[in-house]
Amino acid sequence: MCFVIFRILLLAVAILSLYSVHLLLKTAKEGGSLIYETLGEKAFGWPGKVAAFVSITMQNIGAMSSYLFIVKYELPEVIKTFLKLEENSGEWYLNGNYLVIFVSIGVILPLSLLKNLGYLGYTSGFSLSCMVFFVSVVIYKKTQIPCPLPMLDHHSGNVTNSTYHLPPVMMHNYTPSSGVNFMMDYTEEGTSLNHEHKDNNHRTGVEFEAHTDDKCQPKYFIFNSKTAYAIPILAFAFVCHPEVLPIYSELKSRSRRKMQNVSNLSIAAMLAMYFFAALFGYLTFYGEVQDELLHTYTKVYRFDTLLLCVRLAVLVAVTLTVPIVLFPIRSSITTLLFPGRAFSLLRHFLIAFILLALNNTMVIFVPTIKDIFGFIGASAATMLIFILPAAFYLRIVKKEPFRSPQKIGALVFLLVGFLFMIGSMSLIISDWIHNPLSS
Repeated sequence: MCFVIFRILLLAVAILSLYSVHLLLKTAKEGGSLIYETLGEKAFGWPGKVAAFVSITMQNIGAMSSYLFIVKYELPEVIKTFLKLEENSGEWYLNGNYLVIFVSIGVILPLSLLKNLGYLGYTSGFSLSCMVFFVSVVIYKKTQIPCPLPMLDHHSGNVTNSTYHLPPVMMHNYTPSSGVNFMMDYTEEGTSLNHEHKDNNHRTGVEFEAHTDDKCQPKYFIFNSKTAYAIPILAFAFVCHPEVLPIYSELKSRSRRKMQNVSNLSIAAMLAMYFFAALFGYLTFYGEVQDELLHTYTKVYRFDTLLLCVRLAVLVAVTLTVPIVLFPIRSSITTLLFPGRAFSLLRHFLIAFILLALNNTMVIFVPTIKDIFGFIGASAATMLIFILPAAFYLRIVKKEPFRSPQKIGALVFLLVGFLFMIGSMSLIISDWIHNPLSS
């Protein structure tokens, strides 16, 4: 993905998301409802209601799955660090599939049984603080990790006496007792081609090479199979629309302007955190970045206290966020299947339990988080950001003539959404065909 274009796309999707919230709030005021499915029904009848329900459900199931993916991959690393284990010993408590089930039943399900969304406001604020801490550490670690990354001996947990692509200026302050291990992609062929550049550091007993390639230069224009996921993942990252109306309904002395200000502040904060995490994560590992950024640090650190704190913070953040995401799904299911029914604790519990069971199954069997991000981003996220708010606005808001700038802008927004959906889905399906998930 182009380094410059990524920043442009990040800003563009954030602005489009804000415009979409504006259309949604204006439609809700004109339509006299703060329920997404009800707006869909007023706009297009039963098909509109089903379209809103399916989009919200898919988006939030994708969000829940992405958070549970983080639990699956990061919690075993935290336990290994606590136990000072070099490798996974095969114990059940190091199996991410088991751990994600235990966290879902022991923590997420009880929080999901709360009756009102407002009670989770405190956990949401704490989650945000955890993510600010995560971004701060990503920025700090950029100054600590050299590039290229030398090879890590996984058996000893120490730097081996081998050849490294490490500039001499970085080696002088490094000793095997520093508690930091570095690794890079390593092949016998790559080593044999560069023997003539070897030099020895007799003080540390570690050999290094002059840096002759461009591994540590940012690639401004990179297009490959992963490029197809760029816009869908960005769209997925900025979807807050299913939560906008429920939060709006619980505001004291609510007004459309107040809710718009809340949305502006929230999306601006997310934009800043996404930007700095992506920028400094990329500038730390360049082409070695994995789909899950925190997991990439296992290439560098075996036992690091600060990174352990970050992992714990992120785990707490995503665990506490899952119940918040579950609320709109349950609300949509209740509105569609049980309209007008009184509150039932049993129904409240069963819907939450079934949703968590479905998400755990998906997390256990889907290979990577990128596939969920890409597919949900190209389908449900595009529907919620572009297509549905614009379509509802055009249909429900009658006081503005069709040729007004507001209606023309909404129509263009709707067409852009269809183009994004068709283009992104085509590229992602093509990638799945040519690069099967098993590879």
